[in-house]
Amino acid sequence: MEELDPNNLGYIELYNLEMLLLQAPSQSMGIGTTNSRNLSQMLSQHLRPTAEPNPLRRWYRRASYFLEDNWRRCWVILLWLSICVGLFTWKFMQYRERAVFKVMGYCVCVAKGGAETLKFNMALILLPVCRNTITWFRNRTAAGRFVPFDDNINFHKVIAAGISVGAGLHIISHLTCDFPRLLHATEEEYEPMKRFFGDDQPPNYWWFVKGTEGWTGLVMLVLMAIAFTLAMPWFRRGRLSLPKPLNRLTGFNAFWYSHHLFVIVYALLIVHGHFLYLTKKWQKKSTWMYLAVPMVMYACERLTRALRSSVRPVKILKVAVYPGNVLSLHFSKPQGFRYKSGQYIFVNCAAVSPFQWHPFSITSAPQDDYVSVHIRTLGDWTRELKNVFSKVCRPPTEGKSGLLRAEYDRDVGAMSNPSFPKVLIDGPYGAPAQDYKQYDIVLLVGLGIGATPMISIIKDIINNMKRLEGDVESGNPGDASTSASFRTRRAYFYWVTREQGSFEWFRGVMDEIAESDKKSVIELHNYCTSVYEDGDARSALIAMLQSLNHAKNGVDIVSGTRVKTHFARPNWRNVYKRIALNHREQRVGVFYCGAPVLTKELRDLAQDFSRKTNTKFEFHKENF
Repeated sequence: MEELDPNNLGYIELYNLEMLLLQAPSQSMGIGTTNSRNLSQMLSQHLRPTAEPNPLRRWYRRASYFLEDNWRRCWVILLWLSICVGLFTWKFMQYRERAVFKVMGYCVCVAKGGAETLKFNMALILLPVCRNTITWFRNRTAAGRFVPFDDNINFHKVIAAGISVGAGLHIISHLTCDFPRLLHATEEEYEPMKRFFGDDQPPNYWWFVKGTEGWTGLVMLVLMAIAFTLAMPWFRRGRLSLPKPLNRLTGFNAFWYSHHLFVIVYALLIVHGHFLYLTKKWQKKSTWMYLAVPMVMYACERLTRALRSSVRPVKILKVAVYPGNVLSLHFSKPQGFRYKSGQYIFVNCAAVSPFQWHPFSITSAPQDDYVSVHIRTLGDWTRELKNVFSKVCRPPTEGKSGLLRAEYDRDVGAMSNPSFPKVLIDGPYGAPAQDYKQYDIVLLVGLGIGATPMISIIKDIINNMKRLEGDVESGNPGDASTSASFRTRRAYFYWVTREQGSFEWFRGVMDEIAESDKKSVIELHNYCTSVYEDGDARSALIAMLQSLNHAKNGVDIVSGTRVKTHFARPNWRNVYKRIALNHREQRVGVFYCGAPVLTKELRDLAQDFSRKTNTKFEFHKENF
């Protein structure tokens, strides 16, 4: 009314409203797709797919693209497979020359070959979960150029599959072939076996089961089957709907506790490897040789985590509960606690579970005097954590964000401050997003709560830019060492969420960046997918109100921040197009954090534009 009724008549003509409804959506369509027509014309030749008629050349091109994108993964997997095949072959050939081969045949060769790969993989599987070691290597060495540290959990799963294969070969060969042949061997055939199995020939299967070798092997099989099954996504993420009391087998708690059965498995593996039927000399019992170093490393890793979290006490400074079941925790910064934007920490709350530690991305910047995390309620542990902290929170005072809120005030007595549950933190640990400083241009994409590491990054970029420019207000002179280590000069941040209330999580940060980013280093884009896309008649009214309010007050009515909200999902191809045009012959780091649903599209577009334009997009992802 203020726009169309400047004379305060109290009414407007129909044609005025018609004009406003028709113009506002068309204007908003241009937001985020600047020069879209120009981009399409300039890049159409490079991006037009051309089918290669020669199948060999087509296969070669695909293979070369695959190796270009995955060469680090390929050499690691090939090395691992080569070692497994080599160990299997070595043990297989060794047992072909032994007396037991005449009774059990190739079955014993397969069983022992599988056992050798099993021992190797049981030792190796501990290394990808030594987080402190991996973080040290990625931060202090150049190994990250050749080793894909970001894939440590995926490699852990691959090794688990290798353990399943080795255990299957070992167990099936023994139970279905070796033992039946031994039970049905003639006295003459059994004669060379007496020094292994005793003077009396085993009468039945029970003889093998009741021995130390038998019961340890079967118990290990059961425990590993439980741990492997409950680690599957259907159980771990609670996707299966099971009746009571079987529903306790789903969710993260079941996965976490069942995975710690590995302590018993390793103890039994050492015992099983000592009491062997066919090997009596201690120097030839190699199980402990495989396991010694990895087990010591992992024990030191767990001890380091426990000591570091206990000697670094943290005080909770602020708690807030936001729409969308998000809990924000602000801790005091422990002495000597240094981290990089994009890294994560583990959080433990004894009031929920004294044993469980859960990872969360850090949302504060390294220059802040506190450490913060934002936790979305997605499982049983996070749900209980939110309930515990909600009990000490109250509705916020005017001007404060959040549904519930509680803060520690240093100026009042301890009795007046809320009594927060005790929380321990451990870390920081390396993550893909921490490598953003290697790029002049970065594209940051957060899906829902996946925006957490990106918030830390954009705060860090602003702080570094201020330091480089010698910001007059802050009094920080330009630093040459900072200039050498900090390369980022342009950042594009896209936050995609379904719920309007999600924008409240980082409302203060968004406003701070919009105000302090005087040179427009960071381009912020909020997308609310629960509203029809810009230009759709069904969203015309809200688009009109949004445009008017933003023009008048500089505040977006959807997000409540200075950053204008777009509707529906981003056109990612247009996003890549615009960046490719604006930053020719440059490397762009693409960092995505969120559910796996967007991973393939963003990765494929990064590869497509890297091959067909002179801008190179390097994709990094972190899924949860």
